[in-house]
Amino acid sequence: MKLSKTNQKCQFSNKKDLNLIISLGYLPPVNEFLKINSINSQSVFFPTDLVYSNSSKLVQLSTIVNKSVVFPKSYPYTSSTTKILRDNFAELSNECKKLINFNSKDLIIDIGSNDGNLLSNFKNIKRLGVTPENIGKLAIKKGIPTLLKYFDRSTANLIQKKFGKAKIITATNVFAHIDNVTELMKNVLKVLKNDGVFITESHYLMPLIKDLQYDTIYHEHLRYYSLTSLKNIFDKFKLEIIHAKEIPTHGGSIRVYVAKKNNYKKSKLIKKILNKEKKLLNKKKFMEFRDRVVTSKLQLLTVIKKIKDKKKLIYGVGAPSRATTLVNYTGLTKEILDCICEVKNSYKVGHYMPGTNIPVVSEDIIYKKKPDYLLMLSWHISKDLIKIFKKKGYKGKFIIPLPKVKILS
Repeated sequence: MKLSKTNQKCQFSNKKDLNLIISLGYLPPVNEFLKINSINSQSVFFPTDLVYSNSSKLVQLSTIVNKSVVFPKSYPYTSSTTKILRDNFAELSNECKKLINFNSKDLIIDIGSNDGNLLSNFKNIKRLGVTPENIGKLAIKKGIPTLLKYFDRSTANLIQKKFGKAKIITATNVFAHIDNVTELMKNVLKVLKNDGVFITESHYLMPLIKDLQYDTIYHEHLRYYSLTSLKNIFDKFKLEIIHAKEIPTHGGSIRVYVAKKNNYKKSKLIKKILNKEKKLLNKKKFMEFRDRVVTSKLQLLTVIKKIKDKKKLIYGVGAPSRATTLVNYTGLTKEILDCICEVKNSYKVGHYMPGTNIPVVSEDIIYKKKPDYLLMLSWHISKDLIKIFKKKGYKGKFIIPLPKVKILS
């Protein structure tokens, strides 16, 4: 099995017009948490180069890692454990009720349905989840029918034959994960009703650039969408965007509703977002982003060096996917971060941070060992986390690594 492939052409337009924005070097799969002291505790690393296509306006990774490596059957992520995602899916469900006329005879399909978090919000409609990971068994236990398969041509044919066509198809935080976007859209259209609506949520390129969220660049995310690039993709399939909005999930995402032409009224927000993007989708802004990323890395290492020169103790906090990118890109090791703390019941406890020798331990150690500083790797929610740590009695300081390095008391 070939573990990865590097593209010379755009993932969508298939044109040889890719321009390098930034290289983050070689990174491991972000959810490859190897057990501490296990015999084969060695990560595989892959090139992580962010590129831009002039033809499709699509920002993407040039190296695609085999899906069995980044999304193994044992893939551990569960969306139900994150409050912001639970709230987001509840809000999406309410929005669907306002925008789409559906009833109990209609079908909703969720691609990449995980543990059924999104579908659990839809009651008066038939439901079907599709996810290749074993985590889908949790949805089945909740009474949500789920196919434990990748959403490919054979699965689309099976759905069409066994379940019929869907009024609503959702793909939240997975539309950038499936490597062949053209094949994906063909399969979506195969099971979407003529008056159906396809809804995607993806990391949004604009806050990634603006807020320096380079830590959201990793191999699960093959593409980094703007509304402009999404429009170019949907235009090819004779679909139109009927509604779009920015949402707070994952540090900044975009939710897009798509339908066959002339079936739904188009939102005025679409034009506003497209006009705003014109100012950011250019070579100058991308090069500025690259320079800011490099500067940010050097600033963080400078701050940490000053702290370590004083023999102070630093623990990391949070081991989300994005933390793997930040820790590996900046070159942090156990000699710098003694450990990375996670909630007590996290499956990550007792494992190494991917690509490093830094152990992930229960956050209880913070109150026992009292480190001088906590490096907030989940910096995008640091405001809430800091309140919790202070309430529990932590007296030290907090290092916020992005978008600008700062120390808070």
